[in-house]
Amino acid sequence: MTDQAVHSSVPGAAAGQEGWTGRRRELAGLTADVERAGLDTLAGRPAARCRVLLIAGRPGSGRTALAEEFAARVAADYPDGVLRARLTDPGGAVVPLERIARDLLDALGVPAPAGAGEDELTELLRVTLRERRALLLLDDVAAAEQVVEILPETRGCLVVATADGPLTGVPDVRPCTLGGLDGDAARTLLARRSGGEIRITVDPRAAERLAELCGHLPAALTLAAGWLAAHPQSSVLDAARAMEAREESGPLPRAFHLLLDSLPPTPARMLRLLPLAPGGLVDAHTASALAGCSVPAARTAVEEFAATGLLRPLGDGTFEVPGCLDPLLRAELERAEKPADILLAGARMLERTVRLLHNCRAATEPPESEDRRALAAEPKAMRFDTAEAARRWLDGRLPALLAAARQVVADGDLDTLARRYLAALARALEAHRQPEEAAPERYRLHELVLDVAERRGLHREKAAALLNLGDLDAGCGRLPEALARYRAALEAARADGEGWHEAAVRAMDSMGCAYAELEDWQRAADWFDRALALAQTRDDVGVTTRLYGRLGAVRMYSGQWAQALGAWRAAVAGHRRLRDPQGCARALGELARVQEYAGRPEDSLRTCYDALDWAVRAGDGRLRAALSLRLADTCDRLGEFTTAAAHRALADRLLAELDAEAAGERGGEPSGAAAGGASDTADSSGPSCDSRGSTYEIHGEIGKD
Repeated sequence: MTDQAVHSSVPGAAAGQEGWTGRRRELAGLTADVERAGLDTLAGRPAARCRVLLIAGRPGSGRTALAEEFAARVAADYPDGVLRARLTDPGGAVVPLERIARDLLDALGVPAPAGAGEDELTELLRVTLRERRALLLLDDVAAAEQVVEILPETRGCLVVATADGPLTGVPDVRPCTLGGLDGDAARTLLARRSGGEIRITVDPRAAERLAELCGHLPAALTLAAGWLAAHPQSSVLDAARAMEAREESGPLPRAFHLLLDSLPPTPARMLRLLPLAPGGLVDAHTASALAGCSVPAARTAVEEFAATGLLRPLGDGTFEVPGCLDPLLRAELERAEKPADILLAGARMLERTVRLLHNCRAATEPPESEDRRALAAEPKAMRFDTAEAARRWLDGRLPALLAAARQVVADGDLDTLARRYLAALARALEAHRQPEEAAPERYRLHELVLDVAERRGLHREKAAALLNLGDLDAGCGRLPEALARYRAALEAARADGEGWHEAAVRAMDSMGCAYAELEDWQRAADWFDRALALAQTRDDVGVTTRLYGRLGAVRMYSGQWAQALGAWRAAVAGHRRLRDPQGCARALGELARVQEYAGRPEDSLRTCYDALDWAVRAGDGRLRAALSLRLADTCDRLGEFTTAAAHRALADRLLAELDAEAAGERGGEPSGAAAGGASDTADSSGPSCDSRGSTYEIHGEIGKD
């Protein structure tokens, strides 16, 4: 959040509780503005967009706290929830619209395509909100365009935005401008945050003087009250005199430096380093790494910072640097710390995070694995007892982890550590999330890896990042973009010199798969041929076998039966060398399909029986069922109807047994996926662009005729 909360006897109390202080007139005005007719409605043209309420005020005026309190009071009117987004990063950088839209879609539970552009994401957000009734709290808006681009096109939603000043360009916005608190609210805030009302009530004139010196700004009042809480023997008059003696201009800088100068040297240095925390989010581990102290000592320090108003508690042991204090802390950091010490503190924080990410991934490994044994030896503060605890940590810290990734890559001073950090974060995501669930974050990480690789001239890492990005683009249906990535990866692999073959084969293979998705069979076959020729120089049986299977598939789709038969026979031979009975069965099944297409049903029948024998050896019941159905179809064409019926009966029995087995494991009825039957297994799924998968993903299971 941007500003200090105006409420609470307990630091960080939730909005809507009885600790709220003042702003009754502003809250009433905001509530009335929700129902008030807009200018378009008055002119007889009801707007299709939602109402926008703007809370404007200078940093420290409590604009974010007021927005949160108002959201809490009207949340019941918006059953789809309150969606929050911060539109300015710590340090003043404007958040890209792509990230704003993606974060809001995540909050709505709507999966956004990995690597989607700004226009696609903002349109998806508007379409999603069209059927929702939600409240959007947009904090620290930097420009009107940020609001206009994501404005819901429905009267059922409400946008509450906070900014420094007016947002010209936002249609029919209702502004609420904040100044200071009134005298009663200022004294109440001082009393609650300083730890008691006695010092305020016994010297009301000194309390009024202190409030005036704070400009009646909630943030400055909170810091002054924090100084009083930290100095129980001092009076309110002492605080007022100390504020008057400050040389800084402005009430907020004076109150901030009054509190900062009262801290012991070690906590004061820790506080100065907190702007280095990614996204302004702080926990005990982050503070410990930045300051180079123990985790318990850091936890005590950040809790004391929160008690005096220097940090805002978010729950679950995390805190936030208030936006109004971030510039002051950054100025102190540059003034008091050497650049080398700042760099060292950032490196310590990243090293600690890399270690936590390794432990987060290790928590998913089997109990007897080496990683789990290493995890058990870690200090208690650094380990996760269960995989679920590790996942909760990863989910809760993911915004800060991604912010750290962006920050370290943008700085460019710790590229070696940045590469380790990106790799550790990617592995943790892969361990705890399904591929489609982790795809958006993986896309961002691969883009960051690409930035570092291009900056450092690391051709092999550049090729790997481009290949991964291409796979994600292809998975989202962006095949032209995927092809461009694959071509760039091939160029990077060739530029690598030593050890370039593997990446080059993968790039060519991926291009072939992309062209197969586009049903450009000739280009697909050309790239598979090139990849095969290069793979054969390395005598990599697994890769060449996969490529023969891909070639067989595209030759079959283009009607080149002779070439397809040759490729599938080579694939069968490769699987035999690899001692892969399941692969043999699948390749033979495809060979039989091509033989039938080529008008050789007797050969197809013999090959199908061979495939069935291999499927029996592999113990793959569903593959046996698919092959039995193929045999039944072939027997029908040859007029062997009794044999065909027997094969269909066998397929039905195998599938029934498999479904019953699956239902028994789940303890219930067969699900749609388990009970899909022979048609699910026998259908062709068409070409696939995933070059890292099975040999036969390009053409699916044993296909139907």
